Amino acid sequence: MTQIRAKVAVLISGRGSNMTALVEAAKAPDCPFEIVLVLSNKPEAEGLAIAEASGIATMAIDHKPFGADREAHERAVDAVLREAGVEYVALAGYMRVLTAFLVEAWAGRMINIHPSLLPKYPGLDTHRRAIEAGDADAGCTAHLVTVGVDEGPIIDQTRVPVIAGDTPETLSARVLEAEHRLYPAALAKLVRG
Repeated sequence: MTQIRAKVAVLISGRGSNMTALVEAAKAPDCPFEIVLVLSNKPEAEGLAIAEASGIATMAIDHKPFGADREAHERAVDAVLREAGVEYVALAGYMRVLTAFLVEAWAGRMINIHPSLLPKYPGLDTHRRAIEAGDADAGCTAHLVTVGVDEGPIIDQTRVPVIAGDTPETLSARVLEAEHRLYPAALAKLVRG
């Protein structure tokens, strides 16, 4: 008997390294999810070509023509997600602050990966902030998306030691490796309930 797998869309804005980790994880026979769509707000996002090469449907909905009307852009995104039969949404380097419309439409079914040990360092520049604070550990957090930026319930975290002489770039590279392991496991945990 074939296992029914949850249909997941991944939203990206760039190279899609976390998306690639999710795509690779979905190839495992016991994975509870499949990636059915990769959507970007940037038509030139490198991750779209990677997804296409993996046989995954892709879509770009450029945010620029919508101007300052973020909700109108998100309504277009939401329509595509629903048309594709998506059940869960994974944000993977999707560099847009979402409005209440999209967050509430996918409440409990939208996950994000963030490069800090939330609630520490929401937002940007997390690695520099951890180093400047003298933290012994940095890391990454998978969490449900809520209206407050990086404030949603935590699904899982991974600690990454801050090493003497670390720069934001060196720490970022090690945290990204941890993200690639954590994100597929956290998404599977969410899908399994």
